Amino acid sequence: MEWKIIHIDETDSTNRWLRAYQQTADDNLQCVAVWTDFQTAGRGCGSNTWESERGQNLLFSLLIHPQMLPANRQFHISMAISLAICEVLDQQIGDVSIKWPNDIYWRNGKLAGILIENQLQGSTIRDSIIGVGINVNQQRFLSKAPNPVSLFQIHGQQTSRQNLLNDILQAFDRLMGQDLKDAYRARLYRRRGFHPYADAKGAFMAEIEDVEADGHLCLRDDHGQVRRYAFKEVSFVI
Repeated sequence: MEWKIIHIDETDSTNRWLRAYQQTADDNLQCVAVWTDFQTAGRGCGSNTWESERGQNLLFSLLIHPQMLPANRQFHISMAISLAICEVLDQQIGDVSIKWPNDIYWRNGKLAGILIENQLQGSTIRDSIIGVGINVNQQRFLSKAPNPVSLFQIHGQQTSRQNLLNDILQAFDRLMGQDLKDAYRARLYRRRGFHPYADAKGAFMAEIEDVEADGHLCLRDDHGQVRRYAFKEVSFVI
């Protein structure tokens, strides 16, 4: 992919900014990356918000047009961006994993979150906007989020946000063209052994059995029963 990279000082949301930009762009098939110093309404999945001190973290969104990717394989985008971030962060800290479906963890702390919005056209994906927030240089977190952690808190050094973005774009380009299921599963948080989870029926112990091509998580509980979940149907008890 050939990227047009745009930096802006502030916006409500890089995903929303990029969607508005797309409506006025001359080239509707251009791949665009926008990153900002501050979001006034940064969000995660659902009603979650994203805390970020001005100028300290890497907040960006990507616009791509994976029209050769079938709609029933859209989880491939989630795997590619998650693995790209893990590969790049591993060069600094190691011990990075993916908490299904696409939160990026260092041990039991959340380093990054991803929000993907796909627009489908028939059986294909017309375009995809991928929003990412990575805790980079922030030293303190004041929100009620249970377990944020930043690169600075882990290794005590400042990191160039722009260099980090460039490295992630290169890794993402390469990974989009690969079969990623095995690599994704090998990166999963709690990929081995039994751990506590909770669904609508209550808490239970289970191990990861599989992640299907469409993104469903399959857990085998301690009674040997396989439970299959879509996003938001099960939570990790941490």
